[in-house]
Amino acid sequence: MRSAAAAIAVAALALTSRAGAVEREHHLGVDLGGALLVMSDKTDLGGGAGVHWTYGLSDAVNLMAEGAWSVVAPGEKLRSAATPRTRPGSVADVDLGIGYVLDVGQWVPYGGVLAGGYALTAGTISGTRILPGLATALGLDYRFDRSWAAGVAFRQHFFVTDISTYPSFTQVFARFEYTWGW
Repeated sequence: MRSAAAAIAVAALALTSRAGAVEREHHLGVDLGGALLVMSDKTDLGGGAGVHWTYGLSDAVNLMAEGAWSVVAPGEKLRSAATPRTRPGSVADVDLGIGYVLDVGQWVPYGGVLAGGYALTAGTISGTRILPGLATALGLDYRFDRSWAAGVAFRQHFFVTDISTYPSFTQVFARFEYTWGW
């Protein structure tokens, strides 16, 4: 059994492709997927779209800039005086942060933290409500070649000044991107 495990380990190392991690690489892409907004009195599920840009500060650390717009409750209306005036129809976000990327093959996992601003509009909110927030980022990309990649991204957002009203905002996106500068 040990010899089989050793043979598999040697074969895996011998057949591993060359690492492709580089610094100063740019990624520009589009995102499409879903969003889930949990509020103190209800939960809304909707769709969203976004854009992202990433810059390789080193071969393992990336600067991340992202923006997205999610429709969470398009039919939300003020139905009575008792309806809370805190239920948005959509959430827009712009975030900036740092990510750690394990870029050693065609499959590229990453994680990061971001800070940004969130605009909650429509629904029962009068005007626009601006909130600061933080986000954790997890993702997995597949590199087709040096210039094109696709993947999935998970973002868990927290509105730090109003976490009791909005305990959780989650986005899950399919991503497609172009890379250059390597």
